[in-house]
Amino acid sequence: MTEVYNLGVDAVTCHDWNEGHNGIALCPNNNELHVYKQEASNWKLSEVLQEHDQRIMGIDWAPKTNKIVTCAADKTAYVWSQNEEGKWTPAWVLLRTNRAATCVKWSPKEDKLAVGSGDRIISVCYFASENNWWVSKHIKKPLRSTVTAIDWHPNNMILAAGSTDYKVRVFSAFVKEVDKNNSDSSWGSSSNLGNMFVDFCNSPNGGGWVHDVAFSPCGTKVCWVGHNSSICVADSMQGNAVTRLLTEYLPFLRCVWLDSNYIITAGHDCMPMVYKVDESGKLSFATKLDNTQKKEAAGLTAMRKFQSLDRQARTEINDSALDSIHQNTITSIRKLSKSRFSTSSLDGLLVVWDIKSPELMMNNLRLN
Repeated sequence: MTEVYNLGVDAVTCHDWNEGHNGIALCPNNNELHVYKQEASNWKLSEVLQEHDQRIMGIDWAPKTNKIVTCAADKTAYVWSQNEEGKWTPAWVLLRTNRAATCVKWSPKEDKLAVGSGDRIISVCYFASENNWWVSKHIKKPLRSTVTAIDWHPNNMILAAGSTDYKVRVFSAFVKEVDKNNSDSSWGSSSNLGNMFVDFCNSPNGGGWVHDVAFSPCGTKVCWVGHNSSICVADSMQGNAVTRLLTEYLPFLRCVWLDSNYIITAGHDCMPMVYKVDESGKLSFATKLDNTQKKEAAGLTAMRKFQSLDRQARTEINDSALDSIHQNTITSIRKLSKSRFSTSSLDGLLVVWDIKSPELMMNNLRLN
């Protein structure tokens, strides 16, 4: 089951939901942050926030603290909080970087946030109450290029980062001002900020830059997608073994785990796709979730249809329409539950997908 919303914008570059899923924050491909509230079955624009000077690159809405963090190409980031009147007010995030902020993510406990940038830096930020702003500490080495994607480990102290040097790296994100105790994990022991546990190459033969990274819910695996139309999974419980799958599709831009065995990907092919990781670590294609199908009008064969159009000297209006709900690149995926997630696209649509459960999905959807 899918819910399709047209919020009246030409393109959506990123979006996120509040905890109750009755509020949406999105960027309409410019410097504005649009906040919507649900009214019955419709969405109403409640506020337009314009603190940034250039296009917003990332949005993350913290479910517990109800704070929104945004980062933009103007090299800034802001944490937005609601006051007593319900208005959103910004707090400055001191990134200390000289190039565009490209991605942002709250930590699981929402006491830290991480911002990637074109300055080959990850800013790990925490709140300084004496100054009422967010200060940062940097992870620099051995980053060699723009950081395009980041994700937090469930233990709140480890970061995965993908970049345009074809690498995925796993770092310690321990901040002594916030984190009370070190934490051991299958990746390593979180100690000093910036300690690198492991790095992976997107493809030993070159490959493409990394578009997105995501830790599995259990934290033992990390998935990433690259510009060479690949999807990869590394397993820290199997000696950091990497399973790579070069697909026949256009490059994926986003990936998210539904559970420890199923991954949703989406990008330039304009429809979500499901990949499965079995118990042995094998990665395989499962299905396309978009079951929209074009139908031949009145049962005409392709030749008869062409002859009819040619004879009447006309063309079909929808001849160029894609065989999918989204008609342009999917730019963002957000997980709502184990069976629901949302996608936004450059066609301006926001789509909520409900697949009930991975097992039910595999039984009921057509496998390709």
